[in-house]
Amino acid sequence: MTINWYPLVFKPILKDRIWGGAKLSSLLHKDIISETTGESWEISTVPGDVSVVKNGALAGKSLNELLELAPEALLGEKVYSKFGKTFPLLFKFLDAKEDLSIQLHPNDELARKRHNSFGKTEMWYVMQADPDSRIIVGFEETSSPDEYLYHLEHKTLTKILKEIKVAPGDVFFLETGTIHAIGAGIVIAEIQQTSDITYRVYDWDRVDAQGKSRELHIELALDAIDYSVSDAKCKYAQTVNVSNPVIDCPYFTTNFIPLNGQQTFYKNGDSFTVLVCTKGTFSIMVNDVATAFREGDTILIPAVITDFQLSGEASLLEIFIS
Repeated sequence: MTINWYPLVFKPILKDRIWGGAKLSSLLHKDIISETTGESWEISTVPGDVSVVKNGALAGKSLNELLELAPEALLGEKVYSKFGKTFPLLFKFLDAKEDLSIQLHPNDELARKRHNSFGKTEMWYVMQADPDSRIIVGFEETSSPDEYLYHLEHKTLTKILKEIKVAPGDVFFLETGTIHAIGAGIVIAEIQQTSDITYRVYDWDRVDAQGKSRELHIELALDAIDYSVSDAKCKYAQTVNVSNPVIDCPYFTTNFIPLNGQQTFYKNGDSFTVLVCTKGTFSIMVNDVATAFREGDTILIPAVITDFQLSGEASLLEIFIS
Protein backbone atom coordinates (compact mmCIF):
# COMPACT_ATOMS: atom_id res chain seq x y z
CA MET A 1 0.00 0.00 0.00
CA THR A 2 1.35 3.39 -1.03
CA ILE A 3 0.65 6.07 1.53
CA ASN A 4 0.67 9.76 0.72
CA TRP A 5 1.77 10.99 4.11
CA TYR A 6 0.64 14.25 5.69
CA PRO A 7 0.56 15.75 9.23
CA LEU A 8 -1.62 13.44 11.34
CA VAL A 9 -4.03 14.39 14.13
CA PHE A 10 -5.68 11.74 16.28
CA LYS A 11 -9.00 11.53 18.09
CA PRO A 12 -8.45 12.47 21.75
CA ILE A 13 -8.80 9.62 24.24
CA LEU A 14 -10.50 11.32 27.17
CA LYS A 15 -10.16 10.11 30.77
CA ASP A 16 -12.46 10.90 33.66
CA ARG A 17 -10.43 11.48 36.83
CA ILE A 18 -11.40 12.22 40.42
CA TRP A 19 -9.18 15.33 40.22
CA GLY A 20 -10.25 16.48 36.73
CA GLY A 21 -12.21 19.54 35.58
CA ALA A 22 -13.53 21.27 32.45
CA LYS A 23 -10.53 23.26 31.18
CA LEU A 24 -9.71 20.72 28.48
CA SER A 25 -12.91 21.99 26.87
CA SER A 26 -12.71 25.71 27.66
CA LEU A 27 -9.00 26.09 26.87
CA LEU A 28 -8.12 23.25 24.49
CA HIS A 29 -11.38 22.65 22.58
CA LYS A 30 -11.81 19.00 23.61
CA ASP A 31 -15.30 17.44 23.63
CA ILE A 32 -15.01 16.44 27.27
CA ILE A 33 -16.95 13.51 28.69
CA SER A 34 -17.75 15.06 32.09
CA GLU A 35 -16.98 18.02 34.35
CA THR A 36 -14.21 15.87 35.84
CA THR A 37 -12.29 15.13 32.64
CA GLY A 38 -8.68 14.98 33.76
CA GLU A 39 -6.73 13.78 30.72
CA SER A 40 -6.75 13.90 26.94
CA TRP A 41 -4.43 11.28 25.48
CA GLU A 42 -3.37 12.79 22.18
CA ILE A 43 -1.03 10.13 20.75
CA SER A 44 -1.00 6.70 22.37
CA THR A 45 -0.31 3.04 21.68
CA VAL A 46 -0.88 1.95 25.28
CA PRO A 47 -2.84 -1.34 25.04
CA GLY A 48 -6.56 -0.56 25.21
CA ASP A 49 -5.93 3.10 24.41
CA VAL A 50 -4.60 3.15 20.86
CA SER A 51 -4.99 6.43 18.94
CA VAL A 52 -7.10 6.59 15.76
CA VAL A 53 -6.44 9.11 12.97
CA LYS A 54 -8.96 11.96 12.89
CA ASN A 55 -8.00 13.87 9.72
CA GLY A 56 -7.40 13.28 6.04
CA ALA A 57 -7.29 10.17 3.88
CA LEU A 58 -6.09 7.93 6.73
CA ALA A 59 -8.97 8.88 9.07
CA GLY A 60 -10.25 5.86 10.97
CA LYS A 61 -6.96 3.95 10.87
CA SER A 62 -5.27 3.28 14.19
CA LEU A 63 -1.69 4.25 14.88
CA ASN A 64 -0.86 0.55 15.27
CA GLU A 65 -2.29 -0.16 11.80
CA LEU A 66 -0.05 2.53 10.29
CA LEU A 67 2.94 1.11 12.15
CA GLU A 68 2.22 -2.29 10.58
CA LEU A 69 1.81 -0.82 7.09
CA ALA A 70 4.86 1.46 6.95
CA PRO A 71 6.82 1.60 10.20
CA GLU A 72 10.02 3.11 8.84
CA ALA A 73 8.26 5.86 6.88
CA LEU A 74 6.28 6.83 9.96
CA LEU A 75 8.85 6.40 12.74
CA GLY A 76 12.07 7.15 10.90
CA GLU A 77 15.07 4.95 10.14
CA LYS A 78 16.82 5.44 13.48
CA VAL A 79 13.69 5.08 15.64
CA TYR A 80 12.53 2.00 13.70
CA SER A 81 15.90 0.31 14.12
CA LYS A 82 15.69 0.86 17.90
CA PHE A 83 12.00 0.26 18.65
CA GLY A 84 10.69 -1.78 15.71
CA LYS A 85 6.95 -1.32 15.11
CA THR A 86 6.44 0.33 18.52
CA PHE A 87 5.58 3.98 19.01
CA PRO A 88 7.81 4.86 21.98
CA LEU A 89 6.14 8.02 23.32
CA LEU A 90 2.82 9.04 24.86
CA PHE A 91 1.41 12.59 24.58
CA LYS A 92 -1.24 13.97 26.94
CA PHE A 93 -2.92 17.10 28.21
CA LEU A 94 -3.92 17.15 31.87
CA ASP A 95 -6.38 19.40 33.72
CA ALA A 96 -5.86 19.28 37.48
CA LYS A 97 -8.89 20.90 39.08
CA GLU A 98 -7.73 19.29 42.33
CA ASP A 99 -4.36 17.97 43.48
CA LEU A 100 -3.22 14.74 41.84
CA SER A 101 -1.96 11.97 44.09
CA ILE A 102 1.64 11.96 45.25
CA GLN A 103 3.23 9.38 42.99
CA LEU A 104 6.28 8.22 41.05
CA HIS A 105 7.17 5.99 38.12
CA PRO A 106 9.62 3.07 37.94
CA ASN A 107 12.67 3.01 35.69
CA ASP A 108 13.01 0.80 32.62
CA GLU A 109 14.61 -2.07 34.50
CA LEU A 110 11.96 -2.29 37.23
CA ALA A 111 9.08 -1.66 34.80
CA ARG A 112 10.32 -4.39 32.46
CA LYS A 113 10.79 -6.89 35.29
CA ARG A 114 7.50 -6.19 37.08
CA HIS A 115 5.12 -5.05 34.33
CA ASN A 116 6.72 -5.94 30.97
CA SER A 117 6.60 -2.21 30.18
CA PHE A 118 8.83 0.76 29.51
CA GLY A 119 9.61 2.95 32.48
CA LYS A 120 8.13 6.43 32.57
CA THR A 121 10.49 9.34 32.16
CA GLU A 122 8.36 12.43 31.51
CA MET A 123 8.28 16.19 31.10
CA TRP A 124 5.63 18.79 31.90
CA TYR A 125 5.00 22.05 30.09
CA VAL A 126 2.70 24.34 32.09
CA MET A 127 0.05 25.76 29.74
CA GLN A 128 -2.16 27.49 32.31
CA ALA A 129 -1.86 28.01 36.05
CA ASP A 130 -4.21 29.64 38.54
CA PRO A 131 -2.68 32.13 41.00
CA ASP A 132 -0.51 30.44 43.68
CA SER A 133 -0.82 27.00 42.08
CA ARG A 134 2.09 24.68 42.74
CA ILE A 135 3.58 21.29 42.03
CA ILE A 136 5.50 18.84 44.19
CA VAL A 137 8.78 17.54 42.77
CA GLY A 138 11.17 15.44 44.81
CA PHE A 139 12.44 15.90 48.35
CA GLU A 140 13.36 19.18 50.03
CA GLU A 141 16.55 17.51 51.30
CA THR A 142 18.07 14.08 50.65
CA SER A 143 15.84 11.54 52.38
CA SER A 144 15.82 7.81 53.10
CA PRO A 145 13.29 4.96 53.10
CA ASP A 146 12.95 5.15 56.88
CA GLU A 147 12.29 8.91 56.95
CA TYR A 148 9.89 8.65 54.03
CA LEU A 149 7.90 5.81 55.64
CA TYR A 150 7.72 7.64 58.96
CA HIS A 151 6.17 10.73 57.34
CA LEU A 152 3.91 8.63 55.14
CA GLU A 153 2.55 6.80 58.20
CA HIS A 154 2.02 10.05 60.14
CA LYS A 155 0.43 11.85 57.14
CA THR A 156 3.18 14.48 57.15
CA LEU A 157 4.81 13.48 53.86
CA THR A 158 4.44 16.97 52.36
CA LYS A 159 6.74 18.34 55.10
CA ILE A 160 9.76 16.70 53.45
CA LEU A 161 8.74 17.26 49.81
CA LYS A 162 9.64 20.25 47.63
CA GLU A 163 6.79 22.52 46.55
CA ILE A 164 7.33 24.89 43.61
CA LYS A 165 4.97 27.64 42.46
CA VAL A 166 4.37 27.52 38.72
CA ALA A 167 3.52 29.85 35.86
CA PRO A 168 2.65 29.30 32.18
CA GLY A 169 5.72 28.31 30.18
CA ASP A 170 7.46 26.53 33.06
CA VAL A 171 9.01 23.19 32.12
CA PHE A 172 9.84 20.32 34.46
CA PHE A 173 11.77 17.17 33.59
CA LEU A 174 10.91 14.22 35.82
CA GLU A 175 13.32 11.34 35.77
CA THR A 176 12.03 7.94 36.89
CA GLY A 177 11.86 7.55 40.65
CA THR A 178 11.12 11.23 41.27
CA ILE A 179 8.25 11.59 43.72
CA HIS A 180 5.81 14.21 42.40
CA ALA A 181 2.29 15.62 42.20
CA ILE A 182 0.59 18.17 39.97
CA GLY A 183 -1.24 20.69 42.13
CA ALA A 184 -4.74 22.06 41.71
CA GLY A 185 -5.41 24.76 39.11
CA ILE A 186 -2.87 23.67 36.49
CA VAL A 187 -3.17 22.54 32.86
CA ILE A 188 -0.10 20.84 31.45
CA ALA A 189 1.15 19.18 28.30
CA GLU A 190 2.90 15.94 29.22
CA ILE A 191 5.42 14.05 27.10
CA GLN A 192 6.55 10.65 28.33
CA GLN A 193 7.68 7.18 27.45
CA THR A 194 4.89 4.86 26.35
CA SER A 195 3.91 3.56 29.76
CA ASP A 196 0.94 3.75 32.08
CA ILE A 197 2.78 2.49 35.18
CA THR A 198 2.26 4.75 38.19
CA TYR A 199 3.00 4.03 41.84
CA ARG A 200 0.58 6.09 43.94
CA VAL A 201 1.80 6.60 47.51
CA TYR A 202 -0.57 9.21 48.99
CA ASP A 203 -3.95 10.43 47.74
CA TRP A 204 -4.87 13.09 50.31
CA ASP A 205 -7.23 10.60 52.07
CA ARG A 206 -9.97 11.30 49.52
CA VAL A 207 -12.66 8.90 48.37
CA ASP A 208 -14.81 8.63 45.27
CA ALA A 209 -18.60 8.95 45.01
CA GLN A 210 -18.97 5.39 46.33
CA GLY A 211 -16.81 6.17 49.36
CA LYS A 212 -13.86 4.16 48.06
CA SER A 213 -10.27 5.34 48.21
CA ARG A 214 -7.95 4.66 45.29
CA GLU A 215 -5.35 1.91 45.44
CA LEU A 216 -1.92 2.80 46.83
CA HIS A 217 1.35 1.10 45.88
CA ILE A 218 3.47 1.60 49.01
CA GLU A 219 5.52 -1.61 48.75
CA LEU A 220 6.15 -1.38 45.01
CA ALA A 221 7.25 2.24 45.37
CA LEU A 222 9.76 1.73 48.16
CA ASP A 223 12.71 0.59 46.04
CA ALA A 224 11.62 2.65 43.01
CA ILE A 225 11.93 6.05 44.74
CA ASP A 226 14.91 8.32 44.17
CA TYR A 227 15.53 9.78 47.64
CA SER A 228 17.90 12.50 46.42
CA VAL A 229 16.99 16.14 45.74
CA SER A 230 15.57 16.69 42.25
CA ASP A 231 16.52 19.69 40.12
CA ALA A 232 13.58 19.31 37.76
CA LYS A 233 12.90 22.83 36.49
CA CYS A 234 14.37 23.58 33.05
CA LYS A 235 15.53 26.91 31.68
CA TYR A 236 15.36 27.53 27.94
CA ALA A 237 15.72 30.31 25.38
CA GLN A 238 12.75 31.70 23.44
CA THR A 239 14.28 32.98 20.21
CA VAL A 240 11.55 33.54 17.63
CA ASN A 241 11.16 31.16 14.67
CA VAL A 242 13.88 28.71 15.72
CA SER A 243 13.96 25.44 17.65
CA ASN A 244 15.13 26.40 21.15
CA PRO A 245 16.50 23.35 23.05
CA VAL A 246 14.56 22.49 26.21
CA ILE A 247 15.24 18.81 27.00
CA ASP A 248 17.55 16.27 25.39
CA CYS A 249 17.37 12.86 27.04
CA PRO A 250 17.73 9.28 25.76
CA TYR A 251 13.95 8.96 25.39
CA PHE A 252 13.02 12.20 23.62
CA THR A 253 14.25 15.64 22.59
CA THR A 254 12.00 18.65 23.13
CA ASN A 255 12.48 22.11 21.62
CA PHE A 256 10.38 25.25 22.00
CA ILE A 257 9.40 27.20 18.86
CA PRO A 258 7.90 30.69 19.34
CA LEU A 259 6.45 31.06 15.85
CA ASN A 260 5.79 34.53 14.49
CA GLY A 261 5.50 34.61 10.72
CA GLN A 262 6.83 31.88 8.51
CA GLN A 263 9.70 29.40 8.74
CA THR A 264 10.76 26.23 6.91
CA PHE A 265 12.10 23.30 8.91
CA TYR A 266 14.28 20.50 7.54
CA LYS A 267 14.58 16.96 8.96
CA ASN A 268 16.91 14.04 8.19
CA GLY A 269 14.36 11.21 8.23
CA ASP A 270 15.78 9.59 11.38
CA SER A 271 12.71 10.32 13.51
CA PHE A 272 9.09 11.40 13.38
CA THR A 273 8.34 14.91 14.68
CA VAL A 274 5.45 15.82 16.98
CA LEU A 275 4.27 19.41 17.32
CA VAL A 276 2.16 20.37 20.34
CA CYS A 277 0.44 23.75 20.00
CA THR A 278 0.31 25.32 23.47
CA LYS A 279 -0.88 28.75 22.32
CA GLY A 280 -2.13 30.51 19.20
CA THR A 281 -2.89 29.31 15.67
CA PHE A 282 -0.66 28.19 12.80
CA SER A 283 -0.54 26.10 9.65
CA ILE A 284 1.77 23.40 8.35
CA MET A 285 2.50 23.31 4.62
CA VAL A 286 3.64 20.00 3.09
CA ASN A 287 3.93 19.61 -0.70
CA ASP A 288 2.09 22.91 -1.25
CA VAL A 289 -0.86 21.81 0.91
CA ALA A 290 -1.45 23.87 4.06
CA THR A 291 -3.38 22.56 7.08
CA ALA A 292 -4.52 24.84 9.91
CA PHE A 293 -4.12 24.03 13.61
CA ARG A 294 -4.78 25.75 16.94
CA GLU A 295 -4.06 25.63 20.64
CA GLY A 296 -4.66 22.12 21.96
CA ASP A 297 -3.70 20.32 18.74
CA THR A 298 -1.03 17.61 18.76
CA ILE A 299 0.32 16.79 15.31
CA LEU A 300 2.42 13.80 14.25
CA ILE A 301 4.61 14.53 11.21
CA PRO A 302 5.85 11.22 9.76
CA ALA A 303 9.62 10.91 9.38
CA VAL A 304 9.32 10.55 5.60
CA ILE A 305 8.28 14.24 5.49
CA THR A 306 11.70 15.85 5.67
CA ASP A 307 10.75 19.48 5.11
CA PHE A 308 7.70 21.51 6.03
CA GLN A 309 6.79 25.14 6.44
CA LEU A 310 5.18 26.59 9.55
CA SER A 311 3.33 29.90 9.45
CA GLY A 312 1.26 31.81 11.98
CA GLU A 313 1.60 33.07 15.52
CA ALA A 314 1.87 30.25 18.04
CA SER A 315 3.89 28.62 20.80
CA LEU A 316 4.93 25.12 19.81
CA LEU A 317 6.68 22.20 21.45
CA GLU A 318 8.70 20.20 18.92
CA ILE A 319 9.44 16.61 19.96
CA PHE A 320 11.47 13.89 18.27
CA ILE A 321 13.94 11.14 19.18
CA SER A 322 17.62 11.93 18.67
